[in-house]
Amino acid sequence: MLAISVGGISRGGDIAEVAVSAAVVAGLGILRASLEAAGGRLAFRAARHALSVHRAAAAATLARRSPLDSGRPASGLAASLLGEQAEAIVPYLARFRPVRMKASVVPLVMLGCIFPISWVAALVLALCAPLIPIFMALIGWRAQAASEKQLAETGGINAFLLDRLRGLATIRALGAVDATALRLRADAESLRIRTMAVLKIAFLSSAVLEFFAALGVAATAVYVGFSLLGSIDIGTWEGPLTLTEGLFILLLAPAFFEPLRELSAVWHDRASGEAALAALKDLASPRQAILGGSDEGTPVYGGVASVELDSVVFRHQPGLKAVIDHVTLSVAAGEHVALWGASGSGKTTILSLIAGLARCEAGSIRIGGMPLRDDTADGLRRRMSWIGQSPHVFAGSVRRNVGLGRNEIDANAVADALAGVDLSKVLTAERVMAVGEGGLGLSGGEALRLALARLMVGSDAEIILADEPTAHLDAETAAVVTEALLTLAKGRTLIVATHDPVLAERLGHVIKLDAGARRERA
Repeated sequence: MLAISVGGISRGGDIAEVAVSAAVVAGLGILRASLEAAGGRLAFRAARHALSVHRAAAAATLARRSPLDSGRPASGLAASLLGEQAEAIVPYLARFRPVRMKASVVPLVMLGCIFPISWVAALVLALCAPLIPIFMALIGWRAQAASEKQLAETGGINAFLLDRLRGLATIRALGAVDATALRLRADAESLRIRTMAVLKIAFLSSAVLEFFAALGVAATAVYVGFSLLGSIDIGTWEGPLTLTEGLFILLLAPAFFEPLRELSAVWHDRASGEAALAALKDLASPRQAILGGSDEGTPVYGGVASVELDSVVFRHQPGLKAVIDHVTLSVAAGEHVALWGASGSGKTTILSLIAGLARCEAGSIRIGGMPLRDDTADGLRRRMSWIGQSPHVFAGSVRRNVGLGRNEIDANAVADALAGVDLSKVLTAERVMAVGEGGLGLSGGEALRLALARLMVGSDAEIILADEPTAHLDAETAAVVTEALLTLAKGRTLIVATHDPVLAERLGHVIKLDAGARRERA
């Protein structure tokens, strides 16, 4: 319409002759702006939805990955990928993919409009256009590799920082603050170098596109100009180019490269987005998972449960030596048993297998006579309680730490539980923000007794699994924890992994394990 208007003016037309063309141009401009705005919003919403789906899948997979999975990512790395790096998927889906489609369709449509007027102009544009995606693809491979390295570097530095923050007290005690700071500075410098490498590639891709786009527009302009001057009389189907036809081709030439310019502007989104999407999909890919598959699980009823392992085999990864090799043992209902053995003998692994926190390679496990499978694991786990070496303590009141969100537990129940584990003199249920995150303000023995208090209130667990409950405790604190554990375990099945001779003697029945966890009983 612009070309027709200018052609009419050059022939001496008045304003009325170009009024219709001007109105059409204005209408199309408004329509285009409205459609682009609506399309942008739709693309953004679709991209956010896709990101939410990928995030939910990755988070669900992480939540179900076994604690014994040797390939489990560091929490800092997983948090960085889910919370920060995954955001790169949104511009990739909302901008790059629509622009890529536009760059694939619009130039072909424009060539279809130019070719009936001048096959030479169409040929010039057709020759310049393929060079852009070819060179950008070559650059894109390098950009994606650089982006993947940058993502890995970012995740690594986040994992390192989180790990050092957790162990800050130990670092200070060992006088390693300066060494840690130097390591962090070196990692930050490495991340800066990788980030600059990605930006350099992004600028290079823009330069390549601008060069070929300018070359194509210039060649088209030279042809049109000489044709209008009469110096070139080839390239058209019927007679020489008119001013309207020449201007039409000149106006379309920059627009022909416009989608490719937009593609260049979002090319960096492709590199970082595809790297983030691949990392998120890898995080969501099936790994060694805990047993179970439903939110509620199969309800399992019965009295105090027995535990039986029949020729159980477990290894952390295929091809590695078996940590548990054909172990067979039986724990009667209400029996108190100690799994005795040196570090690496498989005590904690056996407890994890009983709890369904890992899948055995061979053999079978029965809880109360019921096989432990995916369809029964969630229900069977409701009959168990777990006490680890380092129970997690949340920042908040003692009552919230003992109750763990169970509304039926009141302050009196918490106070009775604290008294039952000999903590009432140290902590009170009414104190607000009595403890810090990770048990700040509590000793190791107090944190373990707090975990025992959690089990004493509102718990109907028939099986208690305890992993080294007296490890790293002095004799007096270990005696208190042992007494509280035995009191709690009255009338229940108790299986304790330990190498504490005092605790093992109190339990009465000891199952000895060698380094390969092969012996049944002793």
